[in-house]
Amino acid sequence: TSTTGPWTWPAKGELISRFDPDSGSNGIDIAGSDGSPVRAAAKGKVVYAGTGLRGYGLLIIVKHDETFLSAYAHNRAVTVNEGDEIYSGQVIAEMGQSGASSVRLHFEIRRNGQPIDPLTILPGR
Repeated sequence: TSTTGPWTWPAKGELISRFDPDSGSNGIDIAGSDGSPVRAAAKGKVVYAGTGLRGYGLLIIVKHDETFLSAYAHNRAVTVNEGDEIYSGQVIAEMGQSGASSVRLHFEIRRNGQPIDPLTILPGR
C-alpha cells in the first residue's frame, strides 16, 4: 500500500506509450503541448532536477517516502528546486521535448528502486 496519499495524473494529454520493460519503457509517455504544466503525482520532496541522465532530457525525481519515487522526464523548464517539499498536484515543470522526438512527459514510478506500471497506481481516467 502507498502511504503517499492519492496519486494524481502528472499531466493532461493522450497516453502515447505504456509501461513495457521488455522493450525498455520503464514508464508511460503522455503527449502534450510545449510548456503545458507538469504536476507532482503525489506529495514528496524533490531529490533531483537536472540533465545528468542520458535519454531523459531535463528530469525531475521526487521522493515520496522510503518506498516510492516518481520521475518526470523531457521537461522544457523546471519550476522547483532540489530539496523543495511539494504537494500533490503542484506544478513542478513545463512539458517539453528535451531528449525526446516530440513534446511529451515520460513518467515513471519506482517502488524500492524497481519501475512499476504507473497505471496500477494512477486513478482511472
